[in-house]
Amino acid sequence: MNPSIEDREAIRDIIAAYCHAIDRRRWDIMPGLFHEDATFAFGPLVGDWRSFVEQARGVIDDCTHTHHHLGQVLFGQMADGVVHTETYMSAMHIIPPGYPLTDVFPARDEEYAAVIAGRYIDRFEKRAGEWRIAQRTGVYDWREFRDIGEASLTNLPGEACGQHDDSDPSTPAAAHWRG
Repeated sequence: MNPSIEDREAIRDIIAAYCHAIDRRRWDIMPGLFHEDATFAFGPLVGDWRSFVEQARGVIDDCTHTHHHLGQVLFGQMADGVVHTETYMSAMHIIPPGYPLTDVFPARDEEYAAVIAGRYIDRFEKRAGEWRIAQRTGVYDWREFRDIGEASLTNLPGEACGQHDDSDPSTPAAAHWRG
């Protein structure tokens, strides 16, 4: 059977909240997105969802900025409270000079952009009336590294840029995800 509009929207909200949590470094949102026994695999990041979050923090927290953009979501048939989805995404990561994880993003002597295009292949399960991710597999479709030159945000006033704390104007939109 096809998932209902309500089920689809609940799942889309989780996918969007995941990207928000990554980009705003709101790691406290993650427990509300994954079932306790969920697994995750994307490139070098593999394991249960909690170990993924710790690994992702190691990759993301040292980036100057990140921006995940979602595309279309393809929904499989729903059976026994399970829906498989495929979500297209692109993610921009601004990598500072001296970035420590050169196995993830190459070392350079200047700030640059790492652009990743890929897909989240998810298994969502509805347990106790609540949808969450039970398994996520990330797939790379392409990636590239770009010089950003004048596109850098370093010359903009701080209030004009996205923040990684509660001073970001998105804080009210994310409040219900944070408990």
